[in-house]
Amino acid sequence: MEVLDRHDTSLDEEGRFRLLVDAITDYAIYMLSPEGIVTSWNTGAQRFKGYKPSEILGEHFSRFYVDEDRAAGIPERALITAVEEGRYEGEGWRRRKDGSRFWAHVVIDPIRHPSGELVGFAKITRDLTERRAAEHAIRQSEEQFRRLIQGVSDYAIYMLDPDGNVSSWNFGAERIKGYRPDEIIGRHFSTFYTPEDRAAGLPEKALRVARAEGRFEREGWRVRKDGSRFWASVVVDAIRDEDGEVLGFAKITRDITEKMETQRALEQAREELFQSQKMEAIGQLTGGIAHDFNNLLMAVLGSLELLKKRMPQDRSLTSLVDNAMQGAQRGAALTQRMLAFSRRQELHMEPIDVPGLVRGMMEILSRSLGPLTTIETSFPVRLPTILTDPNQLEMAILNLVVNARDAMPSGGRIMLRASEETITAGKGPLSAGRYIRIAVIDEGEGMDAKTLEQAVTPFFTTKGVGKGTGLGLSMVQGLASQSGGRLILKSTLGEGTTAELWFPVVIAEQTAEAPADMPQKPDNAPQGLRIVAVDDDGLVLMNTTLMLEDLGHTVFEAMAGPEALDILRKEPVDLVICDHAMPRMTGAQLAQAIRNEWPEMPIILATGYADLPDGPGAADLPRLGKPFSQAQLAEAISRIAV
Repeated sequence: MEVLDRHDTSLDEEGRFRLLVDAITDYAIYMLSPEGIVTSWNTGAQRFKGYKPSEILGEHFSRFYVDEDRAAGIPERALITAVEEGRYEGEGWRRRKDGSRFWAHVVIDPIRHPSGELVGFAKITRDLTERRAAEHAIRQSEEQFRRLIQGVSDYAIYMLDPDGNVSSWNFGAERIKGYRPDEIIGRHFSTFYTPEDRAAGLPEKALRVARAEGRFEREGWRVRKDGSRFWASVVVDAIRDEDGEVLGFAKITRDITEKMETQRALEQAREELFQSQKMEAIGQLTGGIAHDFNNLLMAVLGSLELLKKRMPQDRSLTSLVDNAMQGAQRGAALTQRMLAFSRRQELHMEPIDVPGLVRGMMEILSRSLGPLTTIETSFPVRLPTILTDPNQLEMAILNLVVNARDAMPSGGRIMLRASEETITAGKGPLSAGRYIRIAVIDEGEGMDAKTLEQAVTPFFTTKGVGKGTGLGLSMVQGLASQSGGRLILKSTLGEGTTAELWFPVVIAEQTAEAPADMPQKPDNAPQGLRIVAVDDDGLVLMNTTLMLEDLGHTVFEAMAGPEALDILRKEPVDLVICDHAMPRMTGAQLAQAIRNEWPEMPIILATGYADLPDGPGAADLPRLGKPFSQAQLAEAISRIAV
C-alpha cells in the first residue's frame, strides 16, 4: 500500500511536468530517441513548426532541416556532438510543415539512464527569425553608415578613445590629412596640431571642453602629414554610455582654407572699395578747394603784378610786393598738388623712356640727398615706354627720393629700380596687363599699419611742423591714377619702405598722335583787341579785365554764358576768354554755342582742371591754366589772335 502511494505521487509529478511543458508556446520542447526519432511534442513545437503530434511522432527530426543541411549531415553531427560533449547548441535555418523557413536556436541535451546508458535526447528549439531580422537590419544599417562615413571625402570623420588616440579613420581624413589608416590609428590626435598649439595645450583643452560640455567647436591651423598647414573647422562630440561614462569622442574636421582665403579676399576688396570711396570723396573736396583757391590766387597774383608795374620804383616797396608774389606762387604750386591728387590737374602726356628719364635726373637727385645718403639704380637694358607727363613724373620720383632720405636721418642707401611686370586678371588692385614698376626703396624707419593706411591722405605728414605739406604722396598717387596706374606703398616699422609707381605699358600702335603745333607767337603781341572776358567769380573777372586793359585791349565783362552771348550779338568782338567751371552753362558749353553762331570766333578756355570739357570739339580749345600771370595771358592771346 505504501509502495502504491509513492507510485501515485510520482505520476502526479509527471503529470504536472507534462502540463508545464505543454503550456510553453514560445519554445518547441520535445524528446528524441537515441536514433533521432521524435517521441514527444509540446504545444510550442506544434505552434511554430506546424505539425500535430499525430503527424510527427515517430518521424526523424531531420525533416525539420533544410535540404542542404541534411545533405551535409548536420542533423547526425548534432546528435554526435551532444553525445560526445554532453550538449549541442547552434543556430540555423529550419523548415515548417508548410515549407516556409525560420531561423532557429537549437539546444540538444543527451538523456541517460542512471547506469549511463543513452535513452534519448531532449531538444529545445526557439524561433529567432524576428530577432535575426532585427539584428540583420542593425548590421545592414551599421554597414551602410560605415560606408557612408567612409565615402565622405570633404570631411575628416574619425573616432578617438577616451585618451584622445585615433581609433577609426575615414577616406576624407586620409584625403585631407594625408595619413593612411595604418599610419595614424593608435596615435594621439594632437599629431594634427601645430607645435605652438600643442605647446599651449589646445588638444587637451578640446577634449576637456567636450567631456565637460558635450561638444567642442573651433577653427584653427592644422598640419598635414607632409607638414603643410590648412585652416580647419573642428567639432569634437563626447560619446557616452547609458551610465554617462565617456566611451570616446567623435571628431569632424573640414578644410576651409579656400573659404577663409575667399573671405579674406572679400574683406580686402571691401576695404579697398572703402578706401577708394574715401579717397574719391577727399579728392572731390580737395579739387573744389583748389579751384576756389586758384581763383583767389588769380586775383592776388594779377593785382600784385599790376601793382608792381604801376608803383614807384622803391626797392623797399618792390621787395614787399615780390615777397607777396612769391607767397602767392607757392600757393599756386600747392593748388597744383591738390589738383594732381584729385586727378583734375591738366597733364601733358608723352611717351616716356623711364631709364632715360631717370638718368637725366641723377644729378639733381644726388644733390638732393646730401653727403650721408647714397642712391643706387637698377634698370634693364631696355624697357617699354609709358604714357604720362614727364615733368610731373620727375617731380613724383624726386618727391619719393626725398621722402626716402628723410626716413633715414642718419643716412643710408636708397635703391631706385624699374622693371616690367605682368598682372593677370583678378590679381591685385590693378587691371590685367603689362606695367612698368618704378620702385624707390629705403632702409629707414618704416611705418606701422596705421601710418601706412593714412600715408596718401592729403595733408597727413609724419614730418615736423613746417617741413612738409602732406600733399607729396597725394600728388604722386594722383599722377599715377590719372595715367592709368597706381601708387603702392609697402612698409614695416623699423624695416624701411618701398614706394612703387605702376604705369601701363604703351603699345606703339596705340600711341595717340601728337597734337598739332600751336600757332607761333608773333614778334609783336597784338594790341587793341575787343575781348569778352567771362568768369563767374567777380574778383577773377576784375583781375583779368585789368590785365587785359593794361595790355591795351578793350574788355567786355560777363559773369555767365548767356550774358556773354548777348554781348557778342550786340558788339563786334575779336576774342573770347572764358572760365570753364561756371554754373548753368560751362565754358565748354558756351564755346559750342559761340561756334554755332560765330564759327571763326577765337576762344581761350581758362581752367585749372584736367577733365576734358564736354561738347563736340571742346577738347580742342586752347587752354590757359589758372592761375595765370599777365605774361602768360599775353602769350595765350598771341598764339590764337590773328
